[in-house]
Amino acid sequence: MSRLDLAFAALADPTRRRIVARLSRGRTRVTDLALPFEMSLNAVSKHIKVLERSGIVKRERLGREHYLQLRGSPLREVVQWVSRYERFWNEKLDALEEFLANQTDEEQPS
Repeated sequence: MSRLDLAFAALADPTRRRIVARLSRGRTRVTDLALPFEMSLNAVSKHIKVLERSGIVKRERLGREHYLQLRGSPLREVVQWVSRYERFWNEKLDALEEFLANQTDEEQPS
C-alpha cells in the first residue's frame, strides 16, 4: 500500500481520528491518551499501531514510558490529494446554490 492509502485507511476510523485530534495538541503518553476512551488499553494500542504503520504517529520510548507524537508529512499528503478536488466541489456547490435560488424565485407569486 502507498503511504497515502495507509493514511486514508488509518483516518477512516473515528477512534483513530480522535487520537489524531488529541495528538494535535502535543506529545502525550500512551496511557494518558487511552484514558478518555471506553475501551481497553490493548484496544487503543491496536489503533495506535495502525496510525504508526501509516506514519501519522511516531512512538518514542523513554524508560518504561511510551510517548506518542503526531507527524505532519502523511497528513500533508492527504490534504494535498483532497485539495485537488476542492475546485470541482466548489463549482458543483455553486451550481447547486444557483439552482436552488432560481427554484425559490420561480416558486414565489408575482
